[in-house]
Amino acid sequence: MTEYLYHTDSYIKEFEAEIIKIHVEENALIFNRTAFYPGGGGQPCDHGEILIDEQRYEIRKVKTLKGEILHFVNGYVPDTSRDQKIKGVIDWERRYQLMRTHSAFHVLCGVIWHDYGASVTGGNMEPLKGRMDFEFETMRSELVRDIEDKVNREIQKDHEIRANILQREKAFKIPDLIRTKINLLPPQISEVRTIEIVGLDLQADGGTHVRKTSEIGSIRITDYHSKGKINKRIFMEILD
Repeated sequence: MTEYLYHTDSYIKEFEAEIIKIHVEENALIFNRTAFYPGGGGQPCDHGEILIDEQRYEIRKVKTLKGEILHFVNGYVPDTSRDQKIKGVIDWERRYQLMRTHSAFHVLCGVIWHDYGASVTGGNMEPLKGRMDFEFETMRSELVRDIEDKVNREIQKDHEIRANILQREKAFKIPDLIRTKINLLPPQISEVRTIEIVGLDLQADGGTHVRKTSEIGSIRITDYHSKGKINKRIFMEILD
């Protein structure tokens, strides 16, 4: 089993680990611990590099496959073996932009849920921009500007953002923990990671986030589209 370092500390930029499995056919390595986020919940995977005996190998793809986190090496898998020690280095500029973006979208979710009662139906992000879909029957420019203002006011309040890992039974006693329209958590998962924006939002989430909303900066809603009778898409970007 791999220890998910990013679950408890999103600010780890470098880490040491050991190779526990080599997928030659996949050009990928599995470590006993990792700070590379494998992607999920609309957040892309991390990029970076690993060092093996001072030799650098680029990591441009990380994903979860059958419960294992695969780190895909750009090029050929190094000529190495199990138990080989490695050093992982995250592409921090990109990761931190994604942390700011992901946290901003949670602020957006919190505002829309509490003020308008709309569930999330989908979403996707890139560094400093993305889109999210909500169950709105109608959307107009005045509503969009109102949402944008409310999100920026909540960001300026500098809410603390906390990550916690709860037993599944305890987690599902929390009202509205699953904010998406469909519960995407597999039934075999015994622990649920939550992200709390203190005083604003609490939901199940596996991604990486900043510690306080002030780190986000400010946001701008750049566009909105209708994706169906009760499905509206909001596009947002993060400003420095």
